[in-house]
Amino acid sequence: MGCSMFIHIDLDSFFVSAHRVYEPRLRDIAVAVGGRSNNEIFESKRNQTKLINHNSGAFVAPVFDSVRKNDFQSRFVDIDKEGKKRIRGIIVTASYEARAKGVKTAMSINEALQYCPELLVIPSYYPLYHHLSFTLHQYLQSKIPQVEQFSIDEWFGDLRGWIEDKDVFEFCVQLQKDIKDRFNLPVSIGIARSKWTAKLATQYAKPSNIKYIDDVLGFIDSIAIKKFPGIGKGFARRLEAHGIKTLGQVVQNKHLLYSWKKPGIQLYHRVCGDDNEMIYVKNERKSIGLSRTFDPIFDKEEIRRRILIMCRNIVFIVKDLNVFPSTYYLKINYKYNVKTKETITVNRIFSEQQFKYLILQMFEHIYKQNIGVIKLSLHVSNFVKSNKTYSLFEYENDRRYSNLTNDIQKLRKKYGLDIIKSASEIKKGA
Repeated sequence: MGCSMFIHIDLDSFFVSAHRVYEPRLRDIAVAVGGRSNNEIFESKRNQTKLINHNSGAFVAPVFDSVRKNDFQSRFVDIDKEGKKRIRGIIVTASYEARAKGVKTAMSINEALQYCPELLVIPSYYPLYHHLSFTLHQYLQSKIPQVEQFSIDEWFGDLRGWIEDKDVFEFCVQLQKDIKDRFNLPVSIGIARSKWTAKLATQYAKPSNIKYIDDVLGFIDSIAIKKFPGIGKGFARRLEAHGIKTLGQVVQNKHLLYSWKKPGIQLYHRVCGDDNEMIYVKNERKSIGLSRTFDPIFDKEEIRRRILIMCRNIVFIVKDLNVFPSTYYLKINYKYNVKTKETITVNRIFSEQQFKYLILQMFEHIYKQNIGVIKLSLHVSNFVKSNKTYSLFEYENDRRYSNLTNDIQKLRKKYGLDIIKSASEIKKGA
């Protein structure tokens, strides 16, 4: 009999495990990786920022790396005007030793230290995670004919027609051992006839085990709907409104799910494990985004300056990936849970000058006076195949600005993202 199995490979507590590869002192203790919005991009001084993009895919975003201090004091401790220290930031991931003490992802570092005073918090370092993820991806490609990278620490593998069903479990045992021996990284593996069931199974294999699912309906019967990959809060509320709380109840309500058309039908078959979805060896990127969170800012000109800096960062990624976005999105979060946003779609040759101009127009439309801004989010999407301007009146200027953007990109790739800035990006008095 041939093979009909998919596997899902998930690195255990990846960011912590990545640091443990190079720092043995971190093993077997309560340790967490902390994160904080990198607001150094808003400083006027040069920090020689460069883009880490060799591992970029649909689910793995490019990251910026800059020369800066990366210790706990520098990253997470603020000192106010009165000299009082305040710890900022959140837990990105925690070791299983820390989780046993109550430390959870997205918890504030302050709260985590209350649960676990001995917790060692390390600042996140994405270039390291990208390097290890990229290296492991290359290795998996040498071991499995069809591999899909789903996130920076997750992969699907298609074993169908390659390994006999009876040998799949032993193959995964050896693969898990090889990854540990070669990379010193612990992984959990789920096995099933559907890629989404395999991903669900991995949750029950953690940490560092293997879960083989043969009887899908028996396995999922009493599992809460929120456990299933792809059921977000919105869809969960929709299901719960009909009294559906478990995956077994989803299976029992085929007619209801089918009445929800394509999204419901797709979810129903994913839950049942008979969706027949394939591995996507190369997932195309759908969007590029950047967000920054900070203490409330009431100065409109400072918000405008920060938007321009974020535009420069977005443009650098767009040009590095050689894509042509036609939809731009700006969102502003204020105090008291107030939000404003706007989206536009254009048929213009992409350039830094044109992009900044249009984003600032959106900013003027949606900005609210006299309320502190605490977060800015900027995204581009709807990538088109060719970079064109359809208006004869705008074409010549757009082409000239596009050539200028390309020339600037070459300089930034060679000398750093912040080698060339517009005057509007420089902070007053700097």
